[in-house]
Amino acid sequence: MKEILNHLTAYKSLDRELAKEVLINLANGAYNNSQIAAFLTVFTMRSVTVEELSGFKDAMLELCIRLPLDDYDVIDLCGTGGDSKDSFNISTLSSFVVAGAGQNVAKHGNYGVSSVCGSSNLMTYFGYEFTNERDRLLRDLDSAGICFLHAPLFHPAMKNVAPIRKELGVKTFFNMLGPMVNPSQPKNQLVGVFSLELARIYGYIYQQTDKQYSVVHSMDGYDEVSLTGPFKWISNNQESLVHPADIGMSLLQPEQLAGGATIKESADIFWNVLNAKGTEAQNQVVVANSALALQCAGPELSFSTALDKARESLMQGKALLSFKKLIGEKITNI
Repeated sequence: MKEILNHLTAYKSLDRELAKEVLINLANGAYNNSQIAAFLTVFTMRSVTVEELSGFKDAMLELCIRLPLDDYDVIDLCGTGGDSKDSFNISTLSSFVVAGAGQNVAKHGNYGVSSVCGSSNLMTYFGYEFTNERDRLLRDLDSAGICFLHAPLFHPAMKNVAPIRKELGVKTFFNMLGPMVNPSQPKNQLVGVFSLELARIYGYIYQQTDKQYSVVHSMDGYDEVSLTGPFKWISNNQESLVHPADIGMSLLQPEQLAGGATIKESADIFWNVLNAKGTEAQNQVVVANSALALQCAGPELSFSTALDKARESLMQGKALLSFKKLIGEKITNI
């Protein structure tokens, strides 16, 4: 690792194969905690390259427990996190809205690292028991239209890194990797990223695949469509700057998207929105992100049709029903 760190601190980058090799060695316990922390910190001080991110992705997928779901035509709605905006759990809510609208979802999630409440914190709060058992996850898809893939259960090789990430408490390249390393490798993906540069990197990497993808970044920093200003939208066949008015939405203020200061407060917001008791702003931003996902997975849909389907799923209780079917009788803390 000493040679790698000297290489990086000399303002040099890693090629794809070396990046893959280093991450595999890291996962296998070849480096001590100080070396791992130093390695992660390098990428908080400069941008990761396409080659490096591709190599890290290759390593994570080689090491992970795979869950092929090709027969289900799933989509994942996943943000990179790390935007420091402390918004409520928009992508998790949108996942249930999309499932309620009839599109299968394989939601990849984890505990919050740089935020109070990640999607896994939320699911734990409501009593969901994580699993990597294929049969149970398939039953979840069959009954609820959604399965939840808790990242640590599918990426056990990363257990050496998790405590260090938590102690650092800042976004690292693992935030950037999260959406790319869904163990089901879904054919459809809506990805929210925390920077315009990363949006373009994602767009470039996904161009080399057969995915249907939409990468979004709100220009004021959100890793999702926040409706607090224009957002960059990169998909298979277009790149555009979209204003809320362009998709029939109102301009929102950041404070209208605030998440809770605790997991309980975050869960309360989640539950209210899911029960169609959210504020107009909360409903609007969830519907907008859900519509983008529905159109990503169903490019034949017009955006207005996707909006209607998303709004119906949320306001008529279809998203709530999907959540209840996934959690079963174990819903707690409500």
